[in-house]
Parts: sequence; structure tokens; C-alpha cells
Amino acid sequence: MSNIQLIIEERAADIGNFLVGRLLPFRQKRAVGPFVFIDHMGPAKLSDHQNLDVGPHPHIGLSTLTYLFEGAIMHRDSVGSVVEIQPGAVNWMTAGKGVVHSERTPDYLRQSEKYLHGLQIWVALPKELEEMEPSFTHIEASEIPSWEENGVGFKLIAGEAFGRKSAVPVYSPLYFLEIKTKEAAKIAIGEELFGESALYILEGSIRDGAENYGPKQILIAKNSELCTFDMAENTTVYIFGGEAFPEERFIFWNFVSSRKERIEEAKAAWINQTFPKIEGESEFVPLPEPRG
Repeated sequence: MSNIQLIIEERAADIGNFLVGRLLPFRQKRAVGPFVFIDHMGPAKLSDHQNLDVGPHPHIGLSTLTYLFEGAIMHRDSVGSVVEIQPGAVNWMTAGKGVVHSERTPDYLRQSEKYLHGLQIWVALPKELEEMEPSFTHIEASEIPSWEENGVGFKLIAGEAFGRKSAVPVYSPLYFLEIKTKEAAKIAIGEELFGESALYILEGSIRDGAENYGPKQILIAKNSELCTFDMAENTTVYIFGGEAFPEERFIFWNFVSSRKERIEEAKAAWINQTFPKIEGESEFVPLPEPRG
């Protein structure tokens, strides 16, 4: 019997000068555990005159997780961080009461052909930490727990599972896990998971019961403890989830909060430009018009 409750197909979304595949939120599933937003960037080949330029924009009430498969992004924020992220590393920025950041192609790549491919993820903060001080942490690829079992490669990118703990400083019980095969394999990891759980297929395919599933799909589990499936050869999947919060999270643009009035306050603060500034950045992304 299948353990799949819902299948979410990747949908195109425009983030300015770059198209991405939107995975969460979805009208039938707004969050998986504390995960409230996932964008799949690329894979994209950018010419010598095309660059990623997401100008200064604000966040509240969440942590962002950036994980690249290919390419590089220069991150700057109002906390004072200036960090280049490369494949396999993690940028973890906690917005709390308010942060501003930009994401751009590094200067040394701007006049050459380049590739960009990765995941942008938002993790909501617990209600009591939504107004915490903003912070930024960069975790190198070598610091991510990685291991192999029966020829299957595992990485614990964030959170806790399999008796291991990632160095990413999360604020609620969660997991974000990579599983990669070279040969076909049966995966039975339900005992290691908890809370709500979902699986994203980056490449290859998996079989659950009598059904096959391929790339650009998120499969929402009915029960994380029944997480058993077959992976084809040369397949990469990401499993994420954790304990859901008791309160609903509201999202407008880049703002996440358990209180609608807090989002209205953040909108006004961005319009009035009272958010903290990024040193060396003068432009900003305007607040979008509400959808009719």
C-alpha cells in the first residue's frame, strides 16, 4: 500500500531576472513540519552577460537555507555577512525580527559563462522566537555529516536524524536529508524520521508500491514512520520535515509570521525603509502589489 498522501508538481515562478520551480507552499499543503517554502533554482546556464541579481529584500519570522548543486552565490546581509556559497555548503540566515539580504553572482564570474542550480528553503521559527535577533551562519560542505550504508550515500544537511546532528543551528525539531544512489536500492528509514515528512526527487526515479515517480515532484508522506521506497540507480532525493507548529503561519512576499498584524507592520517598515541596511548596497526590491 502506498504511503503517499499528496503529490506536488514543480511550478514555474519568477523571482525577478530568474525563473525558479516553486514547490512549497501549495494550496493543498502550505507547510511540511516547519518548512514553509521551497524553490528549485535551475539548472540554468547563464551567459557572460547574464547574472543572478536579487537585490536587497527583507525577511521576518524565518530562517533561510540555501543549498547549491552547481554554481556560486555571493550573499550580503544587514548583519554584516559577506559570504560566497558554493556547492555542498549551507548558508543559514535567521531573520527573526528583521533582516535584509542580497544574492548575486560573484564578481569573478560575472563576465563568463556559468551554471546555477540549487534549493532555496524557508523554515519558520517557533512563535516564541519569531522576534529573535537576526543572525547568519555558513557551514562548509566538509562539516555536513555524510555517510554510506549498503552502497547508498547519505547527507544530513540540517537537523537531527540517524543519531547524527548537523552543525546548522536550527530552532525546532526537523531534518533535511540527501540520499543518493549509484545502484538501485530499497530505502527503509521510517524509524529515523518524525513529525511530517516529504520527499523531493531531484534526479532519477523512485517506486512506491506500484507507482513510479520522477524529477520535479514532492511526495508528501501519510506517515513518516512508514517511509519505505525503492530508488532507481543514479537517483538523488531530499527528505525533509519535522514537528509542525500548533499555530498557522501566514506568508506575504518574504514575510512569515504567526500574526497577520506583524506582517502588516513589516510591509509598512519596508515601504518606509526602516529595516536595517546592507553596507555598500543602495538599491532595494520594492514591496509587491497585493494580488487581486
